[in-house]
Amino acid sequence: MIIYEFKVKGKDRQYRAIDDAIRTSQFIQNKSLRYWMDNKNVTKYELNKYCAVLAAEFPFADELNSMARQSAAERAWSAISRFYDNCKKKIKGKKGFPKFKKYCRSVEYKTSGYKLSVNRKAITFSDKKGIGTLKLKGTYDLNYYDIKQIKRVRLVRRADGYYAQFAIDVQIKVETQPTLQVVGIDLGLKYFIADSKGNVETAPKFYRKSEKALNRANRKKSKKFSTIKKKAKIRQSNNYHKARNRYARKHLKVSRQRKEYCKKLAYSVIQSNDLVAYEDLNVKGMVRNRHLAKSISDAGWYTFRNWLEYFGHKYGKVTVAVPPRNTSQNCSNCGEKVKKSLSTRTHICPHCGYVADRDLNASVNILRLGLSTVGHTGIYATGDLPSWAIGASLLSNGESMNVESPSL
Repeated sequence: MIIYEFKVKGKDRQYRAIDDAIRTSQFIQNKSLRYWMDNKNVTKYELNKYCAVLAAEFPFADELNSMARQSAAERAWSAISRFYDNCKKKIKGKKGFPKFKKYCRSVEYKTSGYKLSVNRKAITFSDKKGIGTLKLKGTYDLNYYDIKQIKRVRLVRRADGYYAQFAIDVQIKVETQPTLQVVGIDLGLKYFIADSKGNVETAPKFYRKSEKALNRANRKKSKKFSTIKKKAKIRQSNNYHKARNRYARKHLKVSRQRKEYCKKLAYSVIQSNDLVAYEDLNVKGMVRNRHLAKSISDAGWYTFRNWLEYFGHKYGKVTVAVPPRNTSQNCSNCGEKVKKSLSTRTHICPHCGYVADRDLNASVNILRLGLSTVGHTGIYATGDLPSWAIGASLLSNGESMNVESPSL
């Protein structure tokens, strides 16, 4: 399964129709979740049937395509099934009880409700929302694939416009020649990655570099915050919405820079090695550290891992996630534990006298752990489906981890 993304061009009334379809999808998703809360032993099939009840009760819901309604219900079921799985696994802490969606940015169609033009450069939505025909702007060519291979189409709203994502059912595996190389990777804040071969990549810090401009845009947005009373309704001024959009565009640029950097670096690592070992970091737990939360979020470790696993699956390379415990503390030369704080950046072993950079020492330990677990424990190896594998449905926030650029 691959995802192709195009920017769509239309008129203002068409954009308003897309917004209406997104709101309707959010409404159905939340109503489906409420139906599950109020009734015991509700199944996925019953949620799909409930969409027809909502369409009969609410005219605006009936305007949306039937499969788009089912797709919204499937989003609710995805959160429910994830909650059930966490309960069965008895994970520690919160189990992720499903929550109502406050801000939705996308609406998803399955195999009906739309039609591509003859040259595959435009798409027409045929439901009663009135979206109509939208032009597709992008470098991908949909003519290579049969219409039956397109499993889902999603319309996504972002700060810089609207996009259409196509989930295409194709074989993504590519045969490559073995490089006879293995590598261990340590993720950090000083160096984004430090590998067991002694190579390092300095952390780009895209958010830190743009923080001054982001704060300036945020202040301008706050200064324009005012309300206008019109027909007993209070709404914010147009200048505020314009400033908010400019602020959102700057954040979008930073996130895209981080994503492209992680993608290209992961591609380079996979192409150069047959086995890649890396830390199985709990990033969600690590960002609770209020002193390092901003730097950890700016690093993009989770994004890098997703792309690493995706390219490993595509090119038939082995990717191994190892426990990070004591990888920085243990000496890679003699194996003895050498305690050190986060501020200590040089590993000096009092037992054998080995001296190395802290991250490089950790990368050797990670590689050793990766090689020792291959073939014995559950790993992301060739033929397995890693965490990026999302099946035929797209991510709920409108993002797609496996959207490749034409050069990759």
